[in-house]
Amino acid sequence: MPSRSSARLAALTVAAVCSAASTIALTSPAHADAVRIHDIQGSTRISPYAGKTVTDVAGIVTGVRTYGSSRGFWIQDPSADANPATSEGVFVFTGSTPKVAVGDSVTVSGTVSEFVPGGTSSGNQSITQITRPTATVVSSGNAVPAATKVDAKSVPAAYAPAGDTAANGSVGDLPLKPSSYALDHYESLEGMNVQVADARVVGATDPFTELWVTVKPWENRNRRGGTVYGSYSSQNTGRLQIQSLGKVADFPAANVGDTLTGATSGPLDYSQFGGYTLVANEIGALKSGGLERETTRKQSRSELAVATYNVENLDPSDSSFEEHAAAIVNNLQSPDILSLEEIQDNNGTANDGTVAADQTVQKLIDAIAAAGGPTYDWRSIDPVNNEDGGQPGGNIRNVFLFNPERVSFTDRAGGDATTSVGVTKVHGKAQLTASPGRIDPADTAWEDSRKPLVGEFVFRGKTVFVIGNHFASKGGDQPLHSQYQPPVRSSETQRHAQATAVNSFVKEILAKQRNADVITLGDINDFEFSDTTKILESDGALWSAVKSLPKSERYTYDYQGNSQVLDQILISPSIRYGCDFTYDSVHINAEFNDQISDHDPQVLRFRP
Repeated sequence: MPSRSSARLAALTVAAVCSAASTIALTSPAHADAVRIHDIQGSTRISPYAGKTVTDVAGIVTGVRTYGSSRGFWIQDPSADANPATSEGVFVFTGSTPKVAVGDSVTVSGTVSEFVPGGTSSGNQSITQITRPTATVVSSGNAVPAATKVDAKSVPAAYAPAGDTAANGSVGDLPLKPSSYALDHYESLEGMNVQVADARVVGATDPFTELWVTVKPWENRNRRGGTVYGSYSSQNTGRLQIQSLGKVADFPAANVGDTLTGATSGPLDYSQFGGYTLVANEIGALKSGGLERETTRKQSRSELAVATYNVENLDPSDSSFEEHAAAIVNNLQSPDILSLEEIQDNNGTANDGTVAADQTVQKLIDAIAAAGGPTYDWRSIDPVNNEDGGQPGGNIRNVFLFNPERVSFTDRAGGDATTSVGVTKVHGKAQLTASPGRIDPADTAWEDSRKPLVGEFVFRGKTVFVIGNHFASKGGDQPLHSQYQPPVRSSETQRHAQATAVNSFVKEILAKQRNADVITLGDINDFEFSDTTKILESDGALWSAVKSLPKSERYTYDYQGNSQVLDQILISPSIRYGCDFTYDSVHINAEFNDQISDHDPQVLRFRP
């Protein structure tokens, strides 16, 4: 990931832990010529006072954060200037529990700084704040400045300006245009008391007591209440993260499609994980949208059902086996072949050299049988210890489950963690040199990443080649709300190399047998419109079957309120054009606060 282009911003960035706790003194009000909050905020993202000392900055306390490493309080000047680009609020970082209360009229002296949540390498924007403060309480019990409404009318349709090319795409020093760009609009309100009303939830409550709403009810809406991310230019400007300044127990357990009725209001902050965040003093009442988990239809006797499911770091100590089993049996209708991602070894993250996962897999198989499903058989290849990424010691890998009453596996010796599987031609048909096998595990494309698992299956006398994948994470990419616009997607370089390797392997099969049925599936960690997918599809070798769904139905994951595709099933031409296939993204996890995985499984049915 590129380092920050602006030396000025890097120099002004301070770590929160370096600031001293505040002190409180009861003295006289601010001087008439004191610096005002809108002067500090200025009309760009970087304060013109950054690095300077300010004295007697006046404001009303609108929120107090008493927990975590970023303790402090927000103040707002009730007398706004005429410039819509300058915020009237600012965060005062104390580092310890603040000694002020909401409604206090205060003056603050301290040093203005630009703090980047997550550090300068994260790509995040900075927060203008006052550090090493001395706060003076002038009076208490004052009315808090009225909350500025954030709604469909106020938030522009365009997401962000193009960054300054001379600064590697940074928008840090560009003049804010709050009526033109959503990110500029939110930045112009940084630190201010804001309000959303009757906001629909588009990202379920997570374990960190956060959720996402939209202030644009019809922006790329789908039938289940989410907001679909359908292209790099569809960032969905109405999304806003909600946290709470109140008790965690009071935070609503919301699903996608629910509504926070009435007003949700509080200071507008900027979070490392989500960007602009309304830190609520007041949260609207939760109204259920009635969202239910989906169930796919049962495959017919002549249809082969193949599914992919990321079970999120499953190991024998987990308590979710029964829930996963119920989902596979009831919601997925017991697919004939199930390609699993993130199966961990027998002792999970204990980093002791264990790589076998037979206990993990058997526990899941037993749970499926107990739930009324078939007794699955399975195939996989143990990785080299700590060479496939994921949690250290976890040794996640791809695993095939299959129903031996419906489909058989063609075992062919020779596959192991480091041996590359090949393709031969026998009696006019393509055949793997090893089954199961791994695709070119020594290729640098798979460094610290899961190697694809490939195997031959037979259904009603017809061979089907299945390639289970779990491509490299998107974790290194700059966020949509980055200070660099457009954001750099540095992680896709490895996925492009992985897609090239898989595409080449599929073309090897098709070169030996033009009409071979080939399925490559799994957690591709990239969108159906991405270059990663285009590389997988290149030369017509594969086609992502999720594109057979209407655009509003194309999602398998929900990230920061964007319903998007990460999991895919790609099919060879013989299946696409000649096998009467159906596709279903089965929404059982991503939209729910009580999810057992953050991914929704995908099911393909076809007649070989």
